Amino acid sequence: MASTEEPTKPTSLFDSSAAQPLLSGPPEPDRSEVEREHDPTQYLQITYNRSPRTFRNIAFLIIFVVFVLCTFGFGIFCVFHRNTNYSTVSSYSYSSSSASCVKSSNSTSLALIPDLAAWVSLNSLSSSTVLRDLIWVLVITLVLSVPICFLLLLLLKHYAKQIVYVCLPFFILLPVFFDVYWFVACTISSSCSDAFPLVYRILVLVFVFLVIGVIVWIFVINWHRIELTVSIIGVASDALSSNLGLFVALPCLTIGLVAYYAPIIVFLVFARHNGKIVPKESSDGEYSCTWKQDRWVPAYFALAVLTMLWSLTTMIEAQVYVISGTIAQWYFAKEEHSVPRRSIRSSLRNAFGPSSGTICLSGLLIGIVRIVRTAVDTAAREDAPGIVNLVLQCCVNALLSSIEFLNKFTINFAAITGEAYCTSARMTYELLKRNLLSAVFVETVSTRLLGGIVFVFSAIYAIAAWGILKGVTDLGVDSYFLALLAWAALTLVLGFFIHVLDNVIDTVYICYAIDRDRGEVCKQDVHEVYVQLPISRNRAPLASPSIGV
Repeated sequence: MASTEEPTKPTSLFDSSAAQPLLSGPPEPDRSEVEREHDPTQYLQITYNRSPRTFRNIAFLIIFVVFVLCTFGFGIFCVFHRNTNYSTVSSYSYSSSSASCVKSSNSTSLALIPDLAAWVSLNSLSSSTVLRDLIWVLVITLVLSVPICFLLLLLLKHYAKQIVYVCLPFFILLPVFFDVYWFVACTISSSCSDAFPLVYRILVLVFVFLVIGVIVWIFVINWHRIELTVSIIGVASDALSSNLGLFVALPCLTIGLVAYYAPIIVFLVFARHNGKIVPKESSDGEYSCTWKQDRWVPAYFALAVLTMLWSLTTMIEAQVYVISGTIAQWYFAKEEHSVPRRSIRSSLRNAFGPSSGTICLSGLLIGIVRIVRTAVDTAAREDAPGIVNLVLQCCVNALLSSIEFLNKFTINFAAITGEAYCTSARMTYELLKRNLLSAVFVETVSTRLLGGIVFVFSAIYAIAAWGILKGVTDLGVDSYFLALLAWAALTLVLGFFIHVLDNVIDTVYICYAIDRDRGEVCKQDVHEVYVQLPISRNRAPLASPSIGV
């Protein structure tokens, strides 16, 4: 049969007729798949789009702006249309002669009593020692969190392997220490031992040890992946350290979101003041005066809450877009160690300009996923019987997880190319599919390792804070509460840092996939690490020709 076959040209890496350019011995392309391709070379030209971009998904931007304008417009109406008698409802009584509610003569003094009580309570609380120490602990923690973040970034950049292997034992030792310490302290304390009998204390102790055993088992089965994950974290830390301006731009976006939320919260407060005082007949025939809201107030609450949720998810996606655009400019820079000028400004301009509609669409999808997931979890807690309900819940959760996962890399790709949402989703899928790359590895192991490192750093800081409070104050049991708040505050800040680093890892992964697809090497050190990633379909990884692996 070999003699009857016509000779064919060898397929090169950049041959546009190849359906899968990086596969050796590609199969015969499907006719329907070829017909769907408008431009066979479009995927080979993927790179960071530095030229002026066109507006995408403009319809969703218009819908979002309409939501915001309606929220603010009706909110201003709520402020000027409010009923000033809302705060004095208790001073009204029913008058049988006029069949309406009238104000009592001692309304002024009655109205002042709640405010006076609140003022006295607040004044006594503000003068307490616990509140003073709490403010100092939170302020000092927030101030120290900035150098702690930069120290952690520096350590991960130069000593990622050492940091990970030093922190790994603490993933086990710290939970064991807290578990045993709580058991002993609760046994010694009479009040705690009375509240928690010995049987319950033993059950908690055993349960925590079982959880620790599960953590150890996870480490054991993933031990072969840790070395590669350490290298990935080191590469991402190097990329982030070259773009430290992100730690200024991203918190500013968060502060802007808080400032944007402030008037909406004020509008929601004043929305409750829109109504009137009406008489209400009780079951025994007596009349009392109650507050009745206007019928449109619940609708405005729903509009404002949906707008706030959509704005939150949109701002999160905008931050991911800015991170991805900035890191992609660093990755595809022509010089090896150069950092493009005004890369963050360019990413911000694209995020709130041509790609604002794409970001609004992405935020809308994430918001819908969160709402549906909350509804599904609520239904699951109600113990709905039947195997059909269980199967439906599993299917819905799987679908929602798929949407979240696809959306994650879609917004990364949109930040790099400036394409519309659906186009970015399709091109991202095709990019990973053609190169047989598996993104699940990047998503799981690195996130868990970074989360464990944050837990260790925060726990050590909380123990140090508790020791200082125990030595310089006489708070007693309250020192545990303040140390717990210090741990929560530092965990929140370091969690934001991990969120940024996670998105850097994903962006570098997409940039590496683009390099692999084009047969180029823009960052040699990145290829040396990411080429070791496992690929899908159980096929051997393809070595980049300039790496020599």
